[in-house]
Amino acid sequence: MTELNESQLRRIRRFVQPYRITDGGGFQLDAVDPGGTGTLTSEFKDEAKELLEDGVERLAEQQAMFYAHDQWALLLIFQARDAAGKDSTIKHVMSGVNPQGCQVHPFKRPSAEELDHDYLWRCHPHVPARGQIGIFNRSYYEEVLVVRVHDELLQYQKLPPSLVSEQLWEQRYEDINNFERYLARNGVVIMKFFLHVSAEEQKKRFLDRLNEPEKHWKFSAGDIRERGHWEQYSHAYQEMIRNTAAGHAPWYVVPADKKWFTRLVVVAAIVETIAGLEVHYPQVDADRRSELEAARDELLKE
Repeated sequence: MTELNESQLRRIRRFVQPYRITDGGGFQLDAVDPGGTGTLTSEFKDEAKELLEDGVERLAEQQAMFYAHDQWALLLIFQARDAAGKDSTIKHVMSGVNPQGCQVHPFKRPSAEELDHDYLWRCHPHVPARGQIGIFNRSYYEEVLVVRVHDELLQYQKLPPSLVSEQLWEQRYEDINNFERYLARNGVVIMKFFLHVSAEEQKKRFLDRLNEPEKHWKFSAGDIRERGHWEQYSHAYQEMIRNTAAGHAPWYVVPADKKWFTRLVVVAAIVETIAGLEVHYPQVDADRRSELEAARDELLKE
């Protein structure tokens, strides 16, 4: 597959740009239609499948160069409500990537050991190394989402009472921004995806899980309880994006009711970002080329 030309990059940028948030000051979550498909229509779905396959293939090629270039690291963070499609998006978008150059880490309920440390402690060891793509399926952002909605969880974090103030969430936004700025200054490219699903579509997907025995394992009674906090989560997501979107760590608020469209936006955003890094296979010097020529000649003589 050939390298993207400037015309192709411009088209990808135009496609991705509406979902990219670098300054969250006036961001309104309800301004993004969870069922939206941009300028595309449902009739485009079959063609979108081909484009997704093309994007996955291109990403696989980029990842090989990214790995060999060995200067940048790429951290992809996925946040979403239950049943928004995080797992399937990661699976489809990264399906062509060499496992040696990519790691997925799901962050579940903190363990006793993790609760004995600051909340960023459990995430930092999983930040990808140079040449690697790291994926966080949920992340430290849970600390300003689920913990904000269920602030009783703070008691398990054993914080001194004097530190639990009205400024706690603003302080956590500040900590997260500082952490991400630090990573960016050390060559970690950060992309954050919020898969925005509607209440109606989530209900439909929950019912699918309940009606199909092979999907029962995906369902938890806690999923229904969390639906009861829909508005609180909407506020928490909006505040999260408003306070942590930045040029060096943008949020992509991606409509998630149509999975084919979600996957297309995510792969396009990643392809565009890596293309902007201008990674390439390492060049060899004259001495190394002579060494390689000698090795080839020796093999041909056998």
